[in-house]
Amino acid sequence: QGKQMPETRSFFAAGELDGRIIVAGGHDEHKNALRTAWEYDELKPMSEEQDECQGVVIGSEFWVVSGYRTDNQGQFEGSAEVMELETGQWVRVEEAWKASQCPRSCVGVGKERLFSWADCDSSIRVGVCSAPLGEWTFVSGSAHQGGPTGFFLVDQQTGKCNTIDEISQQFSGFIQSGCCVDI
Repeated sequence: QGKQMPETRSFFAAGELDGRIIVAGGHDEHKNALRTAWEYDELKPMSEEQDECQGVVIGSEFWVVSGYRTDNQGQFEGSAEVMELETGQWVRVEEAWKASQCPRSCVGVGKERLFSWADCDSSIRVGVCSAPLGEWTFVSGSAHQGGPTGFFLVDQQTGKCNTIDEISQQFSGFIQSGCCVDI
């Protein structure tokens, strides 16, 4: 077990890169958006605090996609902040995401670019959760609020979305978040 995170945070971006866990953005117990990022020890702050952001790893970079500042509750930005771990610097990328669209669990990565899972299949629009599995990505979601959850395997090379038809009822509910750990 690693050491404890030094502050409470919710709705943060998280990812693994070269065996290191990175946590960035989100909000504190008072709903204040955060700009801090941690890799067990705090990294340099991002240029702006980001609440309800989404973290993804692209190549050798950790991306914190969209989110909003405390004074702009719910107004998602189209920018991203990218941590280049080799230099330890954050780089801001404008127009990386669709402004006003919540990135939480909707961000996909294909051919080293960001996209929304809804662009892959119209059945993946609400309550989306994804986890990379080698050359595939497991994705779940619904076409609309309250709709049945669908399960998919997406080929990371081609972007082809394959429906998983046979799911046991005990595993067919809403998925809040997911990950894959290779042991």
